[in-house]
Amino acid sequence: MTSTLSSRRAPLADPAAQLATLDAAMTGRATFDEALRGAGWNALTPATLEIFQINLGKLCNMTCRHCHVDAGPDRSDAMMTRETVDACLRALDQTAAHTVDITGGAPELHPEFRYLVDEAHKRGKHVIDRCNLSVLLLPRNAGLAEWLAERDVEIVASLPHYRQRNTDAQRGDGAFEKSIAALRLLNQAGYGQGNPRRMLSLMTNPAGAFLAAPQASIENEWKTALKRDFGITFDRLLALNNMPISRFLEWLIESNNLDSYMSRLVDGFNPAAITGVMCRNTISISWDGRLFDCDFNQMLDLDASTPMTVENFDFTAWQRREVVTRAHCYGCTAGAGSSCGGATA
Repeated sequence: MTSTLSSRRAPLADPAAQLATLDAAMTGRATFDEALRGAGWNALTPATLEIFQINLGKLCNMTCRHCHVDAGPDRSDAMMTRETVDACLRALDQTAAHTVDITGGAPELHPEFRYLVDEAHKRGKHVIDRCNLSVLLLPRNAGLAEWLAERDVEIVASLPHYRQRNTDAQRGDGAFEKSIAALRLLNQAGYGQGNPRRMLSLMTNPAGAFLAAPQASIENEWKTALKRDFGITFDRLLALNNMPISRFLEWLIESNNLDSYMSRLVDGFNPAAITGVMCRNTISISWDGRLFDCDFNQMLDLDASTPMTVENFDFTAWQRREVVTRAHCYGCTAGAGSSCGGATA
């Protein structure tokens, strides 16, 4: 059974140890900055700010093998306060961002989750709930699917695969069955029926040390299989490469796949994927109110080049920064590209 790096006091629980491991794995390979320059970019710079991604904390009802957040049931140590949630809303009001992307952990377990959804909805923002599906089955969340539907919240539900074996390999025995039950709840609440106000997106990531399949080419395969086998429908499929950090990095090391996976990422570098990476149009806010270029930099403790917290957010200064990059950034630019919104190329 998988447990969090934090609970085991594993060396890789320290972001600095993860970065050192990745740096060592990059020996003899071009750095990401060198790859950028080769593609004609002196540095990654911000585009129009469109998305506020708010990580409410690391508490989760699951402990998945590939988790880049090191989330789990024991992570109540990292939870956003109501004061910081309000600071996020004040910062949001300084911008023209159209989307509030709520993540975790399992954000639905946070006591301020419904408050944040309501406040963002009142502001006319498109709200995304990044959901692990099984959390919807908890007794405390009875009726949550309908509540989210009433507020036009898009569900981005993580599901490694439409086959039980592949999903349970990442998430533990029984995870697939729970996911199917939760998807049926969402369908019953009107999600996944083609209604733009009830968007159900599924996000898949590989179960091993390889890149995500092109999402456009496998979406119909997923839709056909889930409809045929379980009567489930959804609106779109997003394919995400696994980032070589946290528990997935540990698995790469233990399975002796780190070197080959880094080669796959570096060799798969696609200049066409750069423009759409999430760090350019998204602000990532951690549970403690710090601001990062992206969710992955947040987990590696890589502060933005213009360090600030959400409490002293300065939009003009934020838009002038350069994005901080390291070896893991190859994960977002390999193959068809990869971001919280799926492929970028």
